[in-house]
Amino acid sequence: MGEIKPKFIDTGSGAEIVILTRAEYDELVARAEDDDEDAELTAIFDERMADLAIRPDAALPAEVSAFLLSGDRLLRALRRWRKMTQGELARRAGLAQGYVSDLESGRREGAMETLASLARALDVRESWLVPDRQEDGRG
Repeated sequence: MGEIKPKFIDTGSGAEIVILTRAEYDELVARAEDDDEDAELTAIFDERMADLAIRPDAALPAEVSAFLLSGDRLLRALRRWRKMTQGELARRAGLAQGYVSDLESGRREGAMETLASLARALDVRESWLVPDRQEDGRG
C-alpha cells in the first residue's frame, strides 16, 4: 500500500475535515475489516485456550478446528474429519439421516443420549458433543 496523505481543512470552528483519495479510503476500510477479523479470531483462540486450561479433553484435532473456523458446526466438522456421509453417521448412530442433517445445521438440538450415540458412532470423546460430560473417552 502507498503512503496515505490526508489533507486537513480547518472549518474555523475548531473542527477539521480530512480529505482522502478513494484509494486511501478503501485501504483504511480494508485495514479496519482485517483488524475486526483478527480480533474475532483472537477471541476464539483465547476462548479455546481457556477451555483447554479447564478441560484438557476439550482439545480437538487440527483438521476439526480448521473445519470449525471455516464455518462448520462441531457435529459436521467431526463427521467430515471422520470422512463419513450423513447417511453413514445416521446408520451407525441409529438415527434418520434427516435428523442428523437437522442437528448439523442447528435446526434441532439433540438429547444427551442422542449426542452420546453420535459420539460413539464418530469414535470421539463424548465430552466433545455432550455438554459438561467428562470422561477419558476415545479418539
